[in-house]
Amino acid sequence: MVGVSHFTWWHMKSTIKTKWAYSCLPAFTCIHNFTGQRFIYKTSSEVHFERESNSVTNGQLQNFPTSSYETAMEKISSLITCQRRGEKPPIANKLEVMSLYLKILGLEEDINRLNIIHVAGTKGKGSTCIFCEAILRECGFRTGVFTSPHLIDVRERFRIDGIDISEGKFLQYFWDCWNRLEENTTEQLSMPPLFLFLTILAFKIFISEQVDAAIIEVGLGGKEDSTNVIKEPTVCGITSLGMDHTEILGDTIGQIASHKAGIFKPKVPAFTVPQPPEAMDVILERAKELMVPLEVTEPFDCKQIKGLELGLSGDHQFYNAALAVSLSRCWLQRTGNWGEKYQNDSNLPHEFIRGLSTAYFSGRAQIVYDSYPNSDGSEIFSKNYGGELIFYLDGAHSPESMEACAKWFSNAVRRYEILPHLSFKVENAEESSENGHLLHESKTLGQFEKSFRQILLFNCLDVRNPHVLLPQLVNTCASSGIHFSRALFVPNMSKYSKVTSGASVISSDLNGIDLSWQFNLQRIWEKITHGKEMITSLEKDFKIDSKEILPPHEFLYDDASTGCHSHNYLAHSAVIPSLPLTIKWLRDCVREHPSTRLQVLVTGSLHLVGDVLKLLKR
Repeated sequence: MVGVSHFTWWHMKSTIKTKWAYSCLPAFTCIHNFTGQRFIYKTSSEVHFERESNSVTNGQLQNFPTSSYETAMEKISSLITCQRRGEKPPIANKLEVMSLYLKILGLEEDINRLNIIHVAGTKGKGSTCIFCEAILRECGFRTGVFTSPHLIDVRERFRIDGIDISEGKFLQYFWDCWNRLEENTTEQLSMPPLFLFLTILAFKIFISEQVDAAIIEVGLGGKEDSTNVIKEPTVCGITSLGMDHTEILGDTIGQIASHKAGIFKPKVPAFTVPQPPEAMDVILERAKELMVPLEVTEPFDCKQIKGLELGLSGDHQFYNAALAVSLSRCWLQRTGNWGEKYQNDSNLPHEFIRGLSTAYFSGRAQIVYDSYPNSDGSEIFSKNYGGELIFYLDGAHSPESMEACAKWFSNAVRRYEILPHLSFKVENAEESSENGHLLHESKTLGQFEKSFRQILLFNCLDVRNPHVLLPQLVNTCASSGIHFSRALFVPNMSKYSKVTSGASVISSDLNGIDLSWQFNLQRIWEKITHGKEMITSLEKDFKIDSKEILPPHEFLYDDASTGCHSHNYLAHSAVIPSLPLTIKWLRDCVREHPSTRLQVLVTGSLHLVGDVLKLLKR
């Protein structure tokens, strides 16, 4: 093998300095955020780990000023050169320029000493990276993961030992990179565009934090992506391919595959999953050219993890998990860490199983049970196995990922609806505890039965094709017997031209807001669900200052006739001009109608998912 750095188990142990706090939490877990408010997550595993710190320093960091985090966000925002998604990046010969930036920071040689898993793909590359990280961390290694995009805070892109880098550490590394690059700008070499800078920052963080394994997700494509400055990865992976970013990567699956296979390096092992024939032909040809040992992994068998569920939900994750297992095994072998510990085990090692079952990735097939303040300031949280308002969040935005999202949502909804019938009859007891929630007295099933309504909360970027995404969602859900009673179309809060933090001020100003795209989505929805064009033009009649800017609460609950509509909404769909208003309105609805449980699918955009999570955390 070429270019292999070996780590002994002794070295591995000596570099792991993270302190662990182990706690067994129920499947439905209350997590308190920094403001002290309760945030309810559903995790697939009952094991949750909290680490006291993610920082291991080499003692060489200088005392750079840790000025306000918002100032750093303003600096990062100034690097945004494309004002909207889909614009061609303005920088040519990207990899040559990347090398210049890395030389300025003295990182070029250090990158070659990182033991890197490099992952490209259309769907599931972030999830595959997270599975790899969880597996190798369970094996005792110090890990670093670089993924994109972030949902709430840019620090999510940089994970050390499974958690986002701390704010203090982020600011130290940020200002180090920023100041040194700024000092060396010339007419020919300006400050790097946003994603190049974040890639450089990831390398700086992982080198300084002395990670044993660096798992790097490609940003866009592969061949010309800024992460492809990596010359000597330990192993490469390509996840499932599909039609996405066609305005940049090409409008055929073969052209897209050519970009993805661009991360292959001579004689460096690579793994992929089953692909469309045209894509597989391109991948195989590229592997042959570079003498790359290429292996195609088959979908994962859940029996291999001995009855445990994968930490990331959805049937599509079995492909990502299988790829992560192959990549992790190869990484261990090429770094000299496979050894006797695993050689004699024909089944998956226990460390692999624990990693697969405890992996966590926000905004991907995530379930959040909302809690909200009562009039007296206390929090309301239903004892009935969760809350009356449940958010199902998945940032699907391609036809393939939308189908996977719809299957996951349908399965989760059907599974949830039978849980009360299985879990909430408490016999011969005055008080019992189930999953951390107290149940008082003996209850009959009838007292716990509630009606369920599935609501869609949707937006997508205007470079996507809602004529494909929305039918895929509706038809896949309908095939499982799941039908949305209402659809809500809202604009995102986050802007493509600005990077904000989790603590950034949320604007409530609706002046000048353009809802033409949301009304277009509503027209498409009505055509799909009712088979006819909208008779009325709500867009012309919509008034921001109207008292009917929000539908009445009954809109969600009444069996309205198809023809019923008001100035700002139809019988089964509505455009709402503000996401914060939408979340507040949904909470108000469940307060007034406690007998009905709302299951809200949030999808179409990772930016929308991140905005919703930000609001729920507040």
